[in-house]
Order: sequence, then structure tokens, then C-alpha cells
Amino acid sequence: MDRFSVVPAAYVIVRRGDEVLLLLRANTGYMDGYWAVPAGHVEHGESVVAAAARELKEEVGIDVDPADLVPVTAMHRTGGNGDPIDERVDFFFTTSRWSGEPRLMEPEKAAGLDWYSLDKLPEPVVPHEARVLGSLKAEGLPAVIVQGFA
Repeated sequence: MDRFSVVPAAYVIVRRGDEVLLLLRANTGYMDGYWAVPAGHVEHGESVVAAAARELKEEVGIDVDPADLVPVTAMHRTGGNGDPIDERVDFFFTTSRWSGEPRLMEPEKAAGLDWYSLDKLPEPVVPHEARVLGSLKAEGLPAVIVQGFA
């Protein structure tokens, strides 16, 4: 029997005061037309922190010192369909320090890039990301969030 496995991903909430940087997903086959934070899968042999820094560079063209990535929460989620790609552990970080000017680096995967106030997020936002963004201004988030399980 195969051992259960999950897909790890890194998400970075880039903050400028009360604003966050969001991408409009397009042509990816997953949540196209939804706003999302820069994110991506952790590659074989890569730490989640290295993945977070790499994704920021690849998606929005900014450099971040891994020491400036602040862990926010981890989310263990399932699509509940038994498909291995829908078994996830997502690591969310924030940063308010980076170098470079954010710009759309992958126009084939994103149709927009902009700053939004946490009080006025665009619609729609990828649901599990909206859950984290919506809790940023509140009392804070638990260290681990579980989503999609009975």
C-alpha cells in the first residue's frame, strides 16, 4: 500500500501597510479568474522558505531575504475526493520587506497584479486564501488550520 502523501505549497502575503499584493489567476486550469497571493509548490529538495522566496521572484519579480518571511499559519486541507493533488499542506508567510518593484512576471498565468486594502479585497479571492486574509486583521490565526475534513 502506498504511503499517504500531501502536496506542500508556500504562500506569501506581501504587505504594504494595510494593503496586500494580489495576482489575478488566468490560464492555469485552477481558480482562473480568482485573486490570489503569490504562491507555489515546494520543489523536491527545497525548503518551504526557499520556495516562498523563489515564488516571489518568479511571479512578481521581487527579492526577499528569507529572514524577512514571517510565518502566519499552516493549513492542512483536502478536496475530500481521494485525488492526491487535492491533499495539501499550505504554509503562509507575510513580508513587508523586499527589494525590487512588484510587476507581473508570468502574464501567461496571471491577468492582473495590484495592491488591495485588507478591508476592500477584490472578488473573488481563492477561498482558502480568503480565509487567511480575512483573519489577518483579527486576533490572529491559529498555528494550524484544518479545512475540508469531516
